[in-house]
Amino acid sequence: MDTEDYTPDALLQEGLRRLADLLGPTWNVSLRPVHEGARGVDALVELKPEGDGTFTQLLVELKRSVTPRMIEEVLLPRVDLLRQVNHYTNLLVMAPWLSLKTQQMLRQHDISYLDLTGNVSLRVTRPAIVIYTEGATRAPRAMTSGQSRTTLAGPKAGRLVRLLAEVRPPYRAGELAQASGLSLAYVSRLLDTLGDQLLIRRDGRTITDVDWPNLLRARAEQAVLLKSNTYTGMLAPNGVESVLMRLRTLPPSEFDGVAVTGSYAAHDVAPLSAGGQLMLYVAPRLAVDDLSDDLGLLRVQENADVLLLRPPDDVVFEGTRDVMGIQHVALSQLALDCLSGPGRMPAEGEAVLEYMSRDEGQWRGFAISDLRRRPRF
Repeated sequence: MDTEDYTPDALLQEGLRRLADLLGPTWNVSLRPVHEGARGVDALVELKPEGDGTFTQLLVELKRSVTPRMIEEVLLPRVDLLRQVNHYTNLLVMAPWLSLKTQQMLRQHDISYLDLTGNVSLRVTRPAIVIYTEGATRAPRAMTSGQSRTTLAGPKAGRLVRLLAEVRPPYRAGELAQASGLSLAYVSRLLDTLGDQLLIRRDGRTITDVDWPNLLRARAEQAVLLKSNTYTGMLAPNGVESVLMRLRTLPPSEFDGVAVTGSYAAHDVAPLSAGGQLMLYVAPRLAVDDLSDDLGLLRVQENADVLLLRPPDDVVFEGTRDVMGIQHVALSQLALDCLSGPGRMPAEGEAVLEYMSRDEGQWRGFAISDLRRRPRF
């Protein structure tokens, strides 16, 4: 049975089976009648070790999906009320799948959870139970196929994410649509998704706050660098430093269509380690073979030390920075690329986020008009 096909009763039975497997054969897992103080809770489960008179009860919430906004607006008030009735009440959320941010929020508020992909967190003081397992970090394909919900995947989402990260609120959907060149309908749908994830806050129709670090992390989870961009592997026979030297001497017609991203760009603002592949975004109007000749590169199938990336949208060239005569992508784009890159790049992305957090004034505008936009290719 696919995860999206679970009825509440089937979800409960499967969740209890998995919980019993995790506890082992020396524990009894049984359903109990829901008591008066727990109205609105879907099930009451008793956990009791064999040969021991102690036991604990879990109040179970069955949800088809759980968002951070639901936690804040529905579950937290409920768990506060339950804990007033019984300080030792343990709430357990069961769902087909829970996102990383949802799991983090549940743990932050001491709410246990179990999903059917293997993400489990359960902590009970008496009898002592500590279970923590990790399952799927992304929604199973069966849960996302056929959904009309707008997600952070795709080039259009990337353009709006860049705009939200780089401009401080307040602003409205219409202003974002006009500045990004996206339809108002699309922008509104994506903002609804971001609101459910608490990545933005709104007062009526006005966006009042953007959680830009977690917004960039969420986008990176759904737009993997080497899957979202086509790329060509290259070898630098004379070393990567020789390629960087040649980049400084490119004619204006080519210079404006090449931008450094990835580890080499991260080294400039948040050096963690040396080396790594040199990654260059190349505008669609430039021929890869001509550029590789100008940079002294050879096309290879394996062991490339330079990657030429073809982006699906030219937003990657917006807000580029001049670093010692070479174009580097904007900091928000750099963070996205590193967070979604291979190897040690996600750690470099976190270091870039930390650098950005120390001085937002150097890269984040106070108004949409503050952004430095370039002509579309």
